[in-house]
Amino acid sequence: MRAAPATGGGLQANWMDALAADGLAHIPGVLTAAEIAALVRALDGAPLSESIRRKSGTYAIRNLLEVVPEIARLATGPELRSIVEPVLGPKAFAVRGILFDKTPGANWKVPLHQDLTIAVVRRIELPGFGPWSLKAGTLHVQPPAEVLERMLSVRLHLDECDTLNGPLRVIYRTHLQGRLTSSAIDVLRRSGKITECMAAAGDALVMRPLLVHASSLSRRPGHRRVVHLDFAAGPLPGGLEWALSALQG
Repeated sequence: MRAAPATGGGLQANWMDALAADGLAHIPGVLTAAEIAALVRALDGAPLSESIRRKSGTYAIRNLLEVVPEIARLATGPELRSIVEPVLGPKAFAVRGILFDKTPGANWKVPLHQDLTIAVVRRIELPGFGPWSLKAGTLHVQPPAEVLERMLSVRLHLDECDTLNGPLRVIYRTHLQGRLTSSAIDVLRRSGKITECMAAAGDALVMRPLLVHASSLSRRPGHRRVVHLDFAAGPLPGGLEWALSALQG
């Protein structure tokens, strides 16, 4: 794996500035072709479980860090640490992993939204936390905005992603507006200020969860595999525990 630029380097300063200002940054060449091939083999070999959705091949895996050990090692390895730690600090840890793959047999679009849920061990009623949901056997809850503001998402592209195969679409700087209502997001949608985010295989898109984003249907045969990893940097309040607390540190 190619390490991210060292702290203090020009490229790192540029992407960190972009992340702070816009809510998203593009880091090229994080994975090599050989590393991508190894990850694809590991994902294809994941055992069937409630976390895995298959239709003409695997197209989604929840609980990815538990299901595929290679992804857990990737999330805790020095290369991703060199991306995450400059933003969240040395105590940052992975809290969730998901695989998305758009293919002709499993294709979908996602409307504009913010990533508002986190995965936890057990339900504890606290002010500002809710509603609750169960996804692939794991308990999820929407926390207050300040929890999400201290998180970071890293989207690793295993395939080229251009305008034809359902790229990430974002509205820059919306991560600075806190949790938005559906009507507020609809107003933003009508503003026309939506940017498509292209990426080559091996690139990473680093984003804040509260950035308003979407994706369109893929219009080209083939894979569009993205490993989505969420990171946090501290404990939850009131006795709540991250579902992946065993990976902390």
